[in-house]
Amino acid sequence: MVIVNPATGVLARYYHYFAHFLTEQGFAVLTYDYRGIGASRPKRLRGSGIRWRDWGELDFDAAVSWARRRDPDGLLVVVGHSIGGFLPGFAPNATQIDRIFTVGAQYAYWRDYAATHRRSLFLKWHLLMPALTVAFGFFPGRRLGWLEDLPAGVANEWSFRRARMELSYPAAEREAILARFAAVRAPILAVGVSDDEFGTPQAIRRALEYYRGSARRQVSLTPGDLGFPAIGHFDLFHSRHTTGFWGHACDFLRDGVDPWPGGTLLPAEATSPRP
Repeated sequence: MVIVNPATGVLARYYHYFAHFLTEQGFAVLTYDYRGIGASRPKRLRGSGIRWRDWGELDFDAAVSWARRRDPDGLLVVVGHSIGGFLPGFAPNATQIDRIFTVGAQYAYWRDYAATHRRSLFLKWHLLMPALTVAFGFFPGRRLGWLEDLPAGVANEWSFRRARMELSYPAAEREAILARFAAVRAPILAVGVSDDEFGTPQAIRRALEYYRGSARRQVSLTPGDLGFPAIGHFDLFHSRHTTGFWGHACDFLRDGVDPWPGGTLLPAEATSPRP
């Protein structure tokens, strides 16, 4: 079974072509909207305190629980796009995952954005977004054409995220958060593309470092490797990748085989999480 974790402000239905492809390969697939988004949006979003952490600690955790009730002993794999590839570490049930495959996974620390886009992305997501969130009580992304509307808590976590993600939370909770990430044992294959302005190599590496109990392999591809002139942050879930990238991803999802050998390996560490 595969659980698909969306990017921030992206509806689950965006991944339905990919999910359908996986069902044709013999997988059962669960897609879902995080609380505050799409089909999980409450009637009133203004003033909502929903956070990124809630998406992992509550929503993804519930998805894993449901999957394990459905099939207690079967293979359970996660595909995570952008923040969806980082959220599993917040979930108590993440220890039940067998493999994790991520695409552009990071937590939006602004200094990790691609240098050619950093100024404009900082202005958009770290100055304008928090200002609009204060004015509206949520981030009105849909009317701006900037992804979906976001709960204020999610928008503010994105806008004010520091280099160390645990610093976004009260000091008394940080050790437990780090321990939860370190408890994950599923091997991780983290894919990035060279023209992704968010999921740069340093951003992906920064996120991977929290999964210290997992064997982690980071792979950097170019659009040319995939047969296209440009890819960016969102395109790999477009149906034009059915005969290329999606098929290679299945090699890992089904058999744990890295279809792109030569990436950077970060072995599992048998040490306690850093304070």
